[in-house]
Amino acid sequence: MTAVVRALICLSNQTELNSGNYYNSGFKRNIKKRMFILRRAGVISRLFILAISVALAFFICPASYASEGSAGGETTSIQLTHDGIDRDFYLHLPAGFEKNQPSPVVFVLHGGGGSADRMLTRQARDFISLSDREGFILVYPNGYPDQTGSARHHWNDGRKKSRWRAHRLDIDDVGFFSAMIDLLIKEYNADPKRIYATGISNGGLMSYRLACELSDRIAAVAAVTANLTPEISRFPSKGPISILIMNGTEDPLMIYEGGEITFREMRLGKILSTAETVKFWLDRNQCQAKPQITREPDLDPQDGTRVSREAYGPCKEGTEVILYTIEGGGHTWPGGVQYLHERLIGKVSRDIDADKVIWEFFKRHRRN
Repeated sequence: MTAVVRALICLSNQTELNSGNYYNSGFKRNIKKRMFILRRAGVISRLFILAISVALAFFICPASYASEGSAGGETTSIQLTHDGIDRDFYLHLPAGFEKNQPSPVVFVLHGGGGSADRMLTRQARDFISLSDREGFILVYPNGYPDQTGSARHHWNDGRKKSRWRAHRLDIDDVGFFSAMIDLLIKEYNADPKRIYATGISNGGLMSYRLACELSDRIAAVAAVTANLTPEISRFPSKGPISILIMNGTEDPLMIYEGGEITFREMRLGKILSTAETVKFWLDRNQCQAKPQITREPDLDPQDGTRVSREAYGPCKEGTEVILYTIEGGGHTWPGGVQYLHERLIGKVSRDIDADKVIWEFFKRHRRN
């Protein structure tokens, strides 16, 4: 019976995540109450209990919450105080993790108003299985909360005119990432030459900022649905760094051609175009060669998207710049879930899996 209660609580967590109300525990209390009544009535047999437990554990629970007692790795929540502020992140150690072997690290950053929970369960979900298979440490950090106790977070990507507290208070998120890297190297033997960061939207913008200000610590960055802001383009660089960009041509928030970041009636700052963003990184990395342009297979003709790839390199110190243009794609993570209605954010491409493409890109690069 305990196994069923735990499995149903996991189901309730997933249900609340999908409804955007993860921190509401009422559903879990109802599940416990109903299971107690059923147990007293003798309705559920032991065999049925086992069947429900196995089904829920393997097919409903997110991998990160179902790793206990399984062949997968271990995911834990860690708190870290930086600049006098308590911050937190999920840490996933891969299956078979050995501390005596240096491991690469991948940071996965949520978008504006999001959270590590939602990034882990809704969008970049395949990174868990990739981590277990490829042996890299996986980190899902939370940005700064929009208000005390809020489940909505933002990153201080450098924008000056913003309504979010992370920007208004000029939160030191760059320092937060540097502190996490220090902790991972000290406590988990993270390989300092193989540290990577990826993110979507506000998380993609933050990844660009890290590529500027922590290029002496991070080997490569992948930004999804993100163009550079004028503020980020003015941050000094500490050296060349490999960059991957995935942008949708029909993104209604982060406009492919540049302009203003918009969501409904909100104006959230200006951005460069995708072409200008690519040129910025080509100049930073001193790339000379013309791009190699290819077209990805149309794996899902029903998704309304096609994907093209432009690869520049090798550039200075072996870096490269790669652009994936998602033709018809929206403000979405390729291969992820349709987390909001298509009318609001556009289409999700099924022609590539961003998690796998990004990891294949990352593992080609290390800092010199």
